[in-house]
Amino acid sequence: MESTRVDLAPQAAVVAGVVAQIGDDQLTWPTPCADTSVAGLLDHLVGLTVAFHRAAEKTPVQGAPSADASRLPEDWRELVPAQLDALVEAWQEPSAWEGTAEAGGVVMPAPVAAVVALDEVLVHGWDLAVATGQEYWADPASVAACTGFVAPVAAGEPRPGLFGPPVPVPDDAPAFDRLLGLTGRDPGWRPPTRAPFRHG
Repeated sequence: MESTRVDLAPQAAVVAGVVAQIGDDQLTWPTPCADTSVAGLLDHLVGLTVAFHRAAEKTPVQGAPSADASRLPEDWRELVPAQLDALVEAWQEPSAWEGTAEAGGVVMPAPVAAVVALDEVLVHGWDLAVATGQEYWADPASVAACTGFVAPVAAGEPRPGLFGPPVPVPDDAPAFDRLLGLTGRDPGWRPPTRAPFRHG
């Protein structure tokens, strides 16, 4: 993986806009992430923005971000955009790109951690947008950077908890659709029902 620096700002701004448009009545709706409601995915976004912010500062938090609807802070609509801004600012510091970084208990080269952070924001932003019926714009540079990271991972041995099994997507599909497929998502996914999400 090349150490070219990625810019998290364009996609973070898009995701902040998606979060701002999520209604309280949509928190129980299902998402493309199996067994995860909109509220659960928002909780995951809260945790991952902190984890990768702290990774940039070389002060890692313990454990992996949860995806627990019951733990979603009440001020999530203001908190998530603020934490996205803080994440972007943290990775704008030159020191963030030096040496290694740790997130979710995994130590990796700092430039790789930045791309993982971008991929989390980019893909989970789509998860939330499609789950709540919103349009979603994927920054082409972000898609290219994340595909460069995800494609070799998806082609290797299965790594539980990282991505689901790749979903076949036509070679001539849009670049973002191909990335979604590599992360185990169906680009054509739509909510099967507007009924409240329930754990099985």
